[in-house]
This record gives sequence, C-alpha cells and structure tokens, in this order.
Amino acid sequence: MTDAAPLTLFNSLTRQPEEFRPVHPGEARVYTCGPTVYNYPHIGNMRAYVFADVLGRTLSFKGYKLTHVINITDVGHLTDDADAGEDKMEKMAAERAQSIWDIAKHYTEAYWADIKALNIRQPAQWSIATQYVPQMIEFAASIADKHCYELDSGLYFDVSTVSDYGRLARAATDEGEGRIEKVEGKRHAADFAIWRKTPPGEKRQMEWDSPWGRGAPGWHLECSVMSGALLGFPFDIHTGGIDHREIHHPNEIAQNQAFCCTNGLDVPANSGARIWMHNNFLVERSGKMSKSSGEFLRLQLLLDKGYHPLAYRLLCLQAHYRSELEFSWEGLGAALTRLKRMVMATERLAECDAGDAAHPRLAPMLEAFTAAVSDDLNTPVALTALEEVLAAKKVDPTAKRAAVETMDAVLGLGLFQLTRADLRLRPKIATITEAEIENVLTRRRQARADKDFATSDALRDELVAQGVEVMDGDPLGWEWKLGG
Repeated sequence: MTDAAPLTLFNSLTRQPEEFRPVHPGEARVYTCGPTVYNYPHIGNMRAYVFADVLGRTLSFKGYKLTHVINITDVGHLTDDADAGEDKMEKMAAERAQSIWDIAKHYTEAYWADIKALNIRQPAQWSIATQYVPQMIEFAASIADKHCYELDSGLYFDVSTVSDYGRLARAATDEGEGRIEKVEGKRHAADFAIWRKTPPGEKRQMEWDSPWGRGAPGWHLECSVMSGALLGFPFDIHTGGIDHREIHHPNEIAQNQAFCCTNGLDVPANSGARIWMHNNFLVERSGKMSKSSGEFLRLQLLLDKGYHPLAYRLLCLQAHYRSELEFSWEGLGAALTRLKRMVMATERLAECDAGDAAHPRLAPMLEAFTAAVSDDLNTPVALTALEEVLAAKKVDPTAKRAAVETMDAVLGLGLFQLTRADLRLRPKIATITEAEIENVLTRRRQARADKDFATSDALRDELVAQGVEVMDGDPLGWEWKLGG
C-alpha cells in the first residue's frame, strides 16, 4: 500500500514539486530549524513543528529510516533576523535579572512540553547550539580566507563569493533584502555576521574566544554547523517557517556552499540539502500572535480556555502546510467538534484487535489517503479519507481498526489514546466541578422525565450561571461544556 504512489514534495529552492529521492538509499535525513528559547513559543511557531512532524511520519509511512534533527538556539539569535539589535537570549536574561542558562532551560522545557502536548514525535536528536560552539569556530575558520572579512563588529560573510546567493528567497537585488540593517564597513547590504565580537567594555553571559576576538557565533552559522555535523552534506530535507526563506536559509545555503566548495544552485544538493520546505504563516487578526502583545497566543492559553491541544493540531492539518491558516476561536471550536466525532467513532473500535487493513471496501479509501499524503503532504484530503473509513458500514471492525491506526500514525491525532473525558477540558476560570455538573444534570434529566419543566429550566439556569453550557439534543452526546 505505501508504495502505490511516489512521494512528491514541493522544493522551495526550485519552486516546484519533486519526487523524493533520498541521498542514502532507504534513509531520510531531515533538519528542522528549532526555536530560540528566550520566550514561550506561540501557536504560529508550533505550526512549523506540526508540519515537520507530519513530514517525518510520512517518510516513516513510506518505509524510510528517518533521522530527524531539531535544533535549540540558546545563543546568537538577534532581535532582528538580519544581524541587527540585541541578542534575544541576553536581552531576556537582563530583563528578568536571571542567568541566561536558566532562561534557556526554562523555555526549552516549555517548548518540549508543547511538543509533547501536540503529539509531535521526538526527533532522533535535539541539537543545542551552545554545545557546538567549538565546531562553529572551526567551520568559520575553514571558510574565512576565501569568503569572509573582518570588521570591528565581527567576521562577515561576503555573499558575492558564492554563486546564486538569495535564489531561495528570489532576492536578486539589495531591495529584496530590505529587512537588513546597514552595518558600517559591510561590502554588500546582504553580507551577514559569522562571528559577532563582544563590543569593547561590555561582557556577555555567553561568549567565547575565537580567532576574531571574544564574542558569539552568528545565528545562521549554528544551523549550518549542526545540520552538517549530524546529517552530513548533502542531506535530504531542510524545513522551517516561511519567514526563514528570506534571510536565514539563504545565509545557511551560502555558508554550506562555501564549506563544501560547491558551485551554483542549479544543482539543489549544492545548497547543503536536496529539498528545502517551508510552512506558511498562521494568521491571527487580533494581533495576539506577537510575543510583545502580553497575553499572546501560546498553547497554554488554548488549554486555559478549555481547548484540547490536539484540536489545534487538527486545525493545522485541515489546511495545506503551504497555505496561510487563519486562527479563530470559532475555527478552533469547530476543529474540536470534528475531533470529538473522530474519537467517538474510534471508541467503537477500541475493544477489538487490529487485523488486516486490506479490506475490499476500505481499499479505495486507503489508496486515496496514500495518494494524498504522497502529494506534498495533502493532509486536508487525507483527513477526509480517514473520516470515510471511520464512517464505513459493514466492514470487519478489526480491518477498520488497522486502517485507522495506519492513517493516524501519519496524522498523529492519537485517536486510540484519546477519550471523551480528555477532550472536555476545564477552562481555568471555571470553579464548578465535573461531579457537581453531573449531579445537576442527573436531577435535570429526572425533572424532564417527570415533565417538571420549571425545575428543568431552573437547573439549566443554575448551570449557565456557573459557566456551563447545556447542550440538549447534542448529536455528539457530550451534553455540556464549560464556557471559556
């Protein structure tokens, strides 16, 4: 079944879909740009990791031995992506009057908690930037003579020394790199820091000795060094958010070209990875996606309002990863309802063992699912195929269970691990207990049976006053929910 359709992925570098052909037969090596751990990730950040997880799960589904690396940036990322501003880690440590190492530890653990909540598989390795600084210095030294020049502020990469700089971003002019702040002495607007010297009279919490003075590595250098060290050049796939496509990833590519002594990007593997993949933005109209907005949209806020994190995962899957996805509480609520329906249908299969998924009634649905995920991870169509299996009548339940497990292994919703109780989260503001709710509902059901509608309405009003919405006639059978 898994070999019925070749895996086709959209390559941002060539701007076209390409059949996946691994560098090493039978293996798939993937690198994903991870977070800078200076604050909690917002849900837009987490969309990138849901996408990368589905990619990894699909590669496993297609039979490849997967090696997936995600980095943790705990040094070197500036408040502007293009060598301007303060170091995000140093800035947060100063604001909080804490050790930068404590800041990194706290927010790394928070990110990992979100990874777990969204049922994202653990990668083969988490690469921590500060653990690779010696290799970064060695990498920079190996390309410095031919590709770099030194200024008072640090060591800079001369982008004119490699072919096709900016092809990934399609930035052929200086105007195409408008986000880059001018630095005195730079040869070209797009040149970027490989090593940033600590300014005279200052001391950073994170700084190291180097041939160019004491300081810290540039952000772009980290990913080149860690991806090459752990996966080898060229590796198969590099992923990240679409915001990385404009500056960060072109700079990575330039470093990779310099290090590997490769030529132009007409050969995609010369970039360091054969395929570059980017997920589009999550759009939120109220402005709460920004981490400077106070109560910004992080996963914990969704939980506090009574939404299960896997409802957000499903919301992500409902849109193609290369499409913009608009977030709204109404849309999240609809995704939660859809997830509840799936869980209810799966509960009926929970008691039976998985059998052979190759049932004649299910075969077209499995083929449609395989074709969808093989077509550049078309998860919206794959979800429809899953729901068709769940709704199929007169099918051996053991075959249906096997088919659902196969599909869910790619989509990662954890359907056989979820229950109704899991999905009925208590909003943080709610004070009434579930036992109290059930007690009132039991009395209300009796009142309705006795046609005592005055008492029934009074009990309903009692629940409404405490933030409980009673859902009479709810086809899902959930009966009630707590308002956010």
